[in-house]
Amino acid sequence: MSNRARDNYVQNHPAQGHRAQSILADVFGYANFRGQQEEIINHVIQGGDALVLMPTGGGKSLCYQIPALVRPGTAIVISPLIALMQDQVDSMRLLGIRAVALHSGLSFEEQMDVQNGLMRGEFDLLYISPERLLTHKMLDLLGHLTLSLFAIDEAHCVSQWGHDFRPEYLQLSILHERFSHVPRIALTATADQRTRKEIAERLNLADARFFISSFDRPNIFYRLTQKREARKQLLDFILKDHAGQSGIVYCLSRRKVEELTTWLQRHGVQALPYHAGLDSEVRHHNQQQFQTTDNMVMVATIAFGMGVDKPDVRFVAHMDMPRSIEAYYQETGRAGRDGLPATAWLVYGLQDVIVLGQMLAQSGMNQQIQQLERQRLNAMLGFCEISGCRRQALLDYFGEHRDGKCGNCDLCVEPVATWDATDAARKALSNVYRTGQRYGVTHLVDVLLGRSNKRVKSLGHEQVSTFGLGKELSQPVWRSVYRQLVARGYVTVTSETHGGLLLTEKSRSLLKGEEQLELRRDRYEVHELKVALPEAKLEGDSAELWEELRALRMQLAKEREVPPFQVFSDATLRGMMASRPGSLEEMLQVSGVGQFKLEQYGEAFLEVLGKHAVA
Repeated sequence: MSNRARDNYVQNHPAQGHRAQSILADVFGYANFRGQQEEIINHVIQGGDALVLMPTGGGKSLCYQIPALVRPGTAIVISPLIALMQDQVDSMRLLGIRAVALHSGLSFEEQMDVQNGLMRGEFDLLYISPERLLTHKMLDLLGHLTLSLFAIDEAHCVSQWGHDFRPEYLQLSILHERFSHVPRIALTATADQRTRKEIAERLNLADARFFISSFDRPNIFYRLTQKREARKQLLDFILKDHAGQSGIVYCLSRRKVEELTTWLQRHGVQALPYHAGLDSEVRHHNQQQFQTTDNMVMVATIAFGMGVDKPDVRFVAHMDMPRSIEAYYQETGRAGRDGLPATAWLVYGLQDVIVLGQMLAQSGMNQQIQQLERQRLNAMLGFCEISGCRRQALLDYFGEHRDGKCGNCDLCVEPVATWDATDAARKALSNVYRTGQRYGVTHLVDVLLGRSNKRVKSLGHEQVSTFGLGKELSQPVWRSVYRQLVARGYVTVTSETHGGLLLTEKSRSLLKGEEQLELRRDRYEVHELKVALPEAKLEGDSAELWEELRALRMQLAKEREVPPFQVFSDATLRGMMASRPGSLEEMLQVSGVGQFKLEQYGEAFLEVLGKHAVA
């Protein structure tokens, strides 16, 4: 807090000024803790180490921010990205909290000001990258400070098996060795059992208490479909369900990002590109535009996203299949951080598996890691091809059981049709064997359909017994059969033959007629989207009030040069509309309105609300 705010806080709350519950209400504006937050916070306040797994939007930051305000000294928050650090610092300052970041984007004079302020005890939280923290100069400086705690954010970056590995994170075990008296809290939104174990071992947190929250994001509607005309499918989805709203669209390549951005712009969608090949100033500008605009779509590679602190992202779309369920979960988790309804949308095809497999083969990773990554890729394809509840399957992957269907995914809203594909699958597998187990789906389908094209003739495949054996099914259906056989593990895609299919041991029983097989019928859209958590439609006076509140928020945000959501989130604005406070005291009861923000913005929002007072 600022010195004045801290003094006022202590004077007004002499008996409970430093209790976590009071800080939660008076500083952050929330009446109650969620889930395990209170237990985690009390554990850290008492000096305990903790490993916290909590989904994006679950309130991880409070788990170290509140202890930082309760315990004496400065909290050191280790964060992997400058943009993430700055967003956090801006948010803290808007709450009146004394937070600062130390990074390479600051001038020498600014860096010296921060270091001098640390020595004078002027900050409650210091955000810093692992690279800078690990310098001898910084470690020596920390040795002269009173430290309240170390928070290691995005802790999954320590995992060499993971998709966001940062080698500098491996050296953070020095904190335990050099500052053993300072509690440490490691936090992440995504970690399977293997990654949890690796985080604990590499950060010397074996004796820490583990807090594992539910991985469920009940406000996200999961919606996956096969690719047909991917751009048109995406545009229809945006215009039909999320017109004028913020979203992220992920693509596999930089070229695809650029081309899709231009195409969306031509079709009336406000879109900007983001990938590692852009100039750093352009990337920074585009990210700022996304953060500060209510209806911007960011088209990006996975270079964009870690720590995106924009709560009103209403959809995350994937134009290509992610390389693992962990990556999918983390990327889709950037939608709906405010708890309001959001959509995770994905189109996929077997070609995605082939391309990702080739990228993996060319990655230079050792064979053990490649094998694990291939297993994760196959698990992701399997998730795409399930016929049951998406949420159940997603939670099962992370070791969390859910009873009953969720009612808030495409397969719950409109169950997929299946068919007895035993005979078709046996023909498809036999065709792989007869042609030599080295050809891709396009060629295999040509053989089954009896197409005497140049390649079929040159390879002599007009003579195999499966030539023309599949004329009863169409080309799209045969492609679907092969894709699902890959997903079910009956065949595998080999990178050595550029996407050729190879039979697995599992295929033996099916070829021998010892088992039956049902497959999904492909569909390219869910027709009845009766989602479980529909966003309330605003009409008449409510719609006018909503737009006026948003306009005021935007005005205040521009004056302070911060994103609008850092003034108040959409959820807080809706809370104001629901309760219609008529005084500052009543305004303080709205979730997300703390004492400092009340002093800054309360009167302005009350004035707008007063114009729409219910008679």
